Amino acid sequence: MSIWNELSGIDYRHAYVDTGDFKTRALQAGPEDGEHVVFLHGTTGHLEAFVRNIPAHAERYRCHSIDMLGHGYTGKPDRPAEIPLYVEHLMAYLDAVGAERAHLVGESLGGWVGSWAASEHPDRVASLQLLCMGGTKINPAIMERLKTSTSDAALKDDIAFTRERLRLLWAHWDEDLGEELTQIRYDIYHHPDFQRNLHNLLALQEPEARERNLLRPDRMGRIKAPTLVVWGNKNPLGDVPEAEAIAAAIPGARLEVFNECGHWPQHEKADLYNPLSLEFLAASSAT
Repeated sequence: MSIWNELSGIDYRHAYVDTGDFKTRALQAGPEDGEHVVFLHGTTGHLEAFVRNIPAHAERYRCHSIDMLGHGYTGKPDRPAEIPLYVEHLMAYLDAVGAERAHLVGESLGGWVGSWAASEHPDRVASLQLLCMGGTKINPAIMERLKTSTSDAALKDDIAFTRERLRLLWAHWDEDLGEELTQIRYDIYHHPDFQRNLHNLLALQEPEARERNLLRPDRMGRIKAPTLVVWGNKNPLGDVPEAEAIAAAIPGARLEVFNECGHWPQHEKADLYNPLSLEFLAASSAT
């Protein structure tokens, strides 16, 4: 199994979209007149995080899995990447593809960005899915672990560090796609522009920056979009009570916890996540 096999049954486009000062890399698929669903990855991630989800969703929805600002092969501004900047870029992407509203699916950092966008631009967010979302806590041990593991993976030549960075996200190693995703991530991490920009991508792992970007209950309480919180019971970056607190803070949010699952529920448990997401999207579209 490979990423090409995962995508072999659909018509898709690997695109570079003009989003102002920077080009945005995107995987686009699905009917052009369908409702837009935008998939947002985690810290130092890339659009391939959703390769197991695009085919199922593209049967009905116009899907966009993007490299967020500064990430992957998208343009890289020379300044710290904080949440309002990511949201500004997301809105520029929606404008560029003609999406007045979109369903947002955000994993980890992507959920943080999606939640902020939903609280600031409620008219642009049709629904919200938060997959092991970050941004509600300051945990120095986890922040240091992310900084160290990512810096080692990006700045050392040994691909084993990249593999370990990916392993950090999963409860169990993915024998089918693990090595292919490792190579994709290694190539991204070792691009000179990515290495030069790394300190900006890790800005939110610094306590002062994280403090001013925290998703506090009052902000989450302003979210009006239908919201689904998905969590892995073995998420190494946040325990289940964190998910319960997120769901409690967002009015009407629904929480689903997957067993034997780490930080990538959309990938590790795609057989559970895809039908759950499609059911949620259909219900959200009807409201």
